[in-house]
Amino acid sequence: MADFLFSAQDLAVGYQKKPLISGIHVDLKRGQILTLIGPNGAGKSTVLKTITRQLAPVAGKVYIEGRDLQSYAPAELARRMAVVLTERVRPEMMTCYEVAAMGRYPHTGRFGALTKHDHAVVRSALRRVRAEDIADRDFDRVSDGQRQRVLLARALCQEPELLVLDEPTSFLDIRHKIDLLDILLEESRSRGTTVILSLHEIDLAEKISDLVLCLKGDRVWKLGPPAQVFSDEAIAALYDLERGSYLTSRGSIELSRPEGAPRVFVLGGGGRGLVWYRLLQKRRVPFAAGVLQENDIEYPVARALAAQVFTQIEKAEKCLFGCEAVIDAGDPANADLLAFAQKNDKRIIRSADELD
Repeated sequence: MADFLFSAQDLAVGYQKKPLISGIHVDLKRGQILTLIGPNGAGKSTVLKTITRQLAPVAGKVYIEGRDLQSYAPAELARRMAVVLTERVRPEMMTCYEVAAMGRYPHTGRFGALTKHDHAVVRSALRRVRAEDIADRDFDRVSDGQRQRVLLARALCQEPELLVLDEPTSFLDIRHKIDLLDILLEESRSRGTTVILSLHEIDLAEKISDLVLCLKGDRVWKLGPPAQVFSDEAIAALYDLERGSYLTSRGSIELSRPEGAPRVFVLGGGGRGLVWYRLLQKRRVPFAAGVLQENDIEYPVARALAAQVFTQIEKAEKCLFGCEAVIDAGDPANADLLAFAQKNDKRIIRSADELD
């Protein structure tokens, strides 16, 4: 345990001494990133509130640097752990610089006066989160993405060894999500800050995490590196997907496939068929796809959306013969199948306008 910056041992979390999740065992070294994922209501926020001492553990222990979390005095803990919560903080009549500077108070004296060193730390934190240009603006007059960066700067001003964030990408557009997670990755790698966060975006969790903790029901469903945790089947089971799918190879969510026997055959390959698969799915037209190799970039999407996917030309010909039309996506590898369709007087479609 002494080798780990953070440890949770046989931890049970919940409310009013009733466990919501039990048997949590996690060890994190300096600079590692742990992401919590799982369905809404799975208990991600409850776990984070427990390890930040907002809730008392129902059972078990949390350790920071081998020391029981409960033994830390508040100011001492604030110098080791910083927390960024989901709630939209809107302090009145404060600039972004002043909000960020609040993170220095665990390090100041009784009167909270900031020294030259403290101001240097604040400026450095704002620079690291790319918020220098809004330092003098009113905090309640900047965008959600800018607020989140300022709150992260406030946490960094504490110079923590452990940074805990509850759904930090909520309310953010894709640009600001990428910015924020890139900053967290840089903090962990360059400064050795250990990071624990919860995310709804499992594609981002896969990209940023050293370890992923999956919560479902009353237990830890899976814990391990992304490569061990993420698979199409595992994500479908974790979130009880009955319609649609999540493709871990692409980091994409696919809606449910159109029902029925294929009416259209898509001659795809090399990514050329992707736009057609999604167009047909949106129009609820059942289709078949081929001929595709299993290592083709579009094969996972075809499997998710097509009624049938063919890897052999002989079987593809039989299905194509029964279809109303054939879409030529432009892959020369399927020239023989296209010639078969033309020989059998199949309607050939090459643009979306022809699909109507």
